[in-house]
Amino acid sequence: MTLRARLRSVFESRGFQWSITTVIVVNALALGCETSPALTAGYGGLIGLVDSTALVIFVLELAAKVYAYGWRFFRDHWNNFDFLIVSLSLLPASAAFSVVRSLRILRALRLLSTVPSMRRIVAALLQALPGVFSIVGLLVLVLYVAGVMATKLFSEADAEHFGALGTSLLTLFQIMTGDGWADTMQRVMETKPLAWVFFVGYILISSFTVLNLFIAVVVNAMESQIKEEEAEIPAPRSHGESELLAELRSLRLEVQALRESRR
Repeated sequence: MTLRARLRSVFESRGFQWSITTVIVVNALALGCETSPALTAGYGGLIGLVDSTALVIFVLELAAKVYAYGWRFFRDHWNNFDFLIVSLSLLPASAAFSVVRSLRILRALRLLSTVPSMRRIVAALLQALPGVFSIVGLLVLVLYVAGVMATKLFSEADAEHFGALGTSLLTLFQIMTGDGWADTMQRVMETKPLAWVFFVGYILISSFTVLNLFIAVVVNAMESQIKEEEAEIPAPRSHGESELLAELRSLRLEVQALRESRR
């Protein structure tokens, strides 16, 4: 077995993947500790050492993977994602690149590529993007129509929240999230008692219908992703099929041996 083949077997092993996952988690915790002045004052040297060690491990890992897989390494989108994250960490964290220091926490996103369940979720979200865009467009349309209506109906009753189209859109977006909509409705109803019809109808359409459609599209995409993965797994063979395959292999070897003996 060549060195590249040995490295590939190591990278694909469960133990190596768990080791890299542990390094990512420890590095993320260390970067979180840097936000505490007390921890930085007492253990700043140790935190910096953990961060530098993790970065060295990540660089060596990517370099070894590029050597083991060659250009095939860049055919995997997750490998490109890891390469980009680690490359950002290598930029100088001074002068114009001082913001890069805060971007080091992006290394924690490498968990998306190392944990299979997270990869499955991200793949399902990407698969659901076309449907999500359609629902977002529907939600924007509903929000715009409701904003125009609310501005015309309630601008005099509550100019603070519905005095202009932009203010109305912001207020309706807040109502859609369920934040303080009852107080806003009560304030408008002091002048317009039938305003509750608009607010209840808007909440039913935006929150209970459109947002639930968004959830349904994502769940459907995840189910499709799971079915595709299950279809790629070969079905287990019965005992009789296994014996038949073994006999065919032995016959093939015997025929090959006879051919070689005749030569």
